[in-house]
Amino acid sequence: CFPSRNPWLRMTQQMHNLSLLQSKKHSMPSSPSAAKRLYRNLSEKLKGSHSSFDEAYFRARSDRLSLRKASVNFQCNEAMFEAVEQQDLDAVQILLYQYTLEELDLNTPNSEGLTPLDIAILTNNVPIARTLLHVGAKESPHFVTVESRSVHLSTLVQEAQQRVTELSAQAVSDGLGTDSAQREKQLKGWEWRARLYQRMKAGYEHARAPEAPTNVCLMVTSSTSLTVTFQEPLSVNSAVVTKYKVEWSSSEDFSPLAGEIIMDNLHSLRCSITGLRTGQRYYVRVSAYNMRGWGPPCKSTPEYASPSNWKDCSGRKPRHRGHTEALERLLQQVRAAHQHYNCRESSKLQNAGRKQSVSRSLKHLFHSSNKFVKTLKRGLYLSVILFYKDNLLVTNEDQIPIVEIDDSHSSSVMQDFLWFTKLSCMWDDIRWLRQNMAVSLSSSTALQARQKMLSAAAQLQNLLGTHNLGRVFYEPIKDRHGNMLIVTVREVESLYSFFNGKWMQVSKLQSQRKSLSTPEEPTALDILLITIQDILSYHKRSQQRLPPGLYLGYLKLCSSVDQIKVLVLQKLPSVLCHVKIRDNSNVSKDEWEWIQTLSGSESVESMDHTSDCPTQLFLYELQTAVKALLKQINLPLHQAKHFRLYTQEVLELGHNVSFLLLLPASDDVCTAPGQNNPYTPHSGFLNLPLQMFELGIVACFT
Repeated sequence: CFPSRNPWLRMTQQMHNLSLLQSKKHSMPSSPSAAKRLYRNLSEKLKGSHSSFDEAYFRARSDRLSLRKASVNFQCNEAMFEAVEQQDLDAVQILLYQYTLEELDLNTPNSEGLTPLDIAILTNNVPIARTLLHVGAKESPHFVTVESRSVHLSTLVQEAQQRVTELSAQAVSDGLGTDSAQREKQLKGWEWRARLYQRMKAGYEHARAPEAPTNVCLMVTSSTSLTVTFQEPLSVNSAVVTKYKVEWSSSEDFSPLAGEIIMDNLHSLRCSITGLRTGQRYYVRVSAYNMRGWGPPCKSTPEYASPSNWKDCSGRKPRHRGHTEALERLLQQVRAAHQHYNCRESSKLQNAGRKQSVSRSLKHLFHSSNKFVKTLKRGLYLSVILFYKDNLLVTNEDQIPIVEIDDSHSSSVMQDFLWFTKLSCMWDDIRWLRQNMAVSLSSSTALQARQKMLSAAAQLQNLLGTHNLGRVFYEPIKDRHGNMLIVTVREVESLYSFFNGKWMQVSKLQSQRKSLSTPEEPTALDILLITIQDILSYHKRSQQRLPPGLYLGYLKLCSSVDQIKVLVLQKLPSVLCHVKIRDNSNVSKDEWEWIQTLSGSESVESMDHTSDCPTQLFLYELQTAVKALLKQINLPLHQAKHFRLYTQEVLELGHNVSFLLLLPASDDVCTAPGQNNPYTPHSGFLNLPLQMFELGIVACFT
């Protein structure tokens, strides 16, 4: 399994590559001495006053650029071998930082049949071995058995000792000849290499097979998959583990095996087993491997699991039977009408004169800024905040772009506002909506008000030169002068001007407005500028998505005359107040059946571990999450005796994020106007309109 050429010649050539001086120039474009110089330069920089990889990197840039002109792969590979042999962790890390894995050629064995990882493992250099494993280094493919590694190490030691003996004899016989200095250097090099191989052989002989992995946990992650996580063996006396084996079977004695997976990528000690049969019981075990072979396996906890999902429970009736089909039919009707409109609009645009289009564009370029509102009078307005980092896009008059919707607003304006917020999902369809609403327009005040909102949005799109106006802020800004300002917010990717405007820092815009006037009763525009940082922060936080996992959410509503609001966290307003139960988002059939056993009268406080509970770990995780969530909303556990778990379904939001819901008592889920709210949390919470909350869920998880 090794190269068939003469071992002595192979060792001689390697020694020439590692010699400190070259007696003659090599014919190849790059030399091993260049790799040695690279390693020396790295070592000298690390031994100096430089404390960071960045400094060493920039100081070695000239070396790096010059080496790239020649055979970069060869030099980098040789430099990596020398750094590992010298047990220089800093040099190894810098090489990994500076060069790609292709340039370093980590997994190609050298002329001795070894890779850098082999040398690190055999010399028991755990830090270097772990560093190499983390970036994907592999052991030499030549060592197909444990015995082959032992034989090969013995051969390397024997060849090195033989070469030392020959060079020593030549040095004695030649005396002080012209080549004595060169031969002396070669002799020292071979003596050093003989000691290295002896140390590698001793490391191999003293090593033993690894112990079993620890904390092997088995999780049900879907109806057809299981996931196992584990940690390294506890023992530090054995050699470095280089791979793991995950085995599974439907038999407790693992005979026969249903399958196995070899894990040689140790970046994450987590393995997903897919393609399993729903409801079938599977046993799983994990074993570790090092240069002395496979260690004993460790069975998982729990010992077995059956792939399943909460939807697999027998007798469960879908809550939304027929709803999906009905919604799809409605969507098809809307798509058909929309497609007909697009075709008609396309034909109109093709027939329109090019001259008229150009003249309109020029007129829009020079006169658009005059159509923005400068001062607010009594009425309803629409504004857009386009921002990039701490810069806002403003008009030439240093104003936030604002247009008028109407010179007055009715008492039902909040319902119209909540309807308008949904347009943030379909800004491109404003013209189509205006046309369809115009067809059905009647004397209805609500329809007329919404038509004016669409007209204002279309006007703002034309003035700005972009359809996307961003997301609507969750509440309009009101003042005592009778003004109401609807705000949309959009973050852009660069300082690009959509219209004849300019970019200005937020602080500068605020200071200019403050210097112009400081009214005793600020207008809605003043309030907008004062609170603009809060608005931008809300916009950024509302787009944050939860990492995958199963969460426990707290559902608390409050109602007013014209809307219902949901309690959310200010730092993450797109989801309910929550705590994480675990990383696995799937709720298995057994876990869901246990949740169903909780009667409506059973309190959260009374949940306790029972000997006959089949899901002990899930019960513990859920109980811990309940306590943490109650603490978050500032509610003592004894006051939550009537709280319940929602047992109709698991809320699956998408992107492997699922929610179980914790509900107050039936009469306290939604607090009516004038009703005392016994569950008032501390600051850091927000009551968000229900429609805005729904839009946040759609934006983040679809």
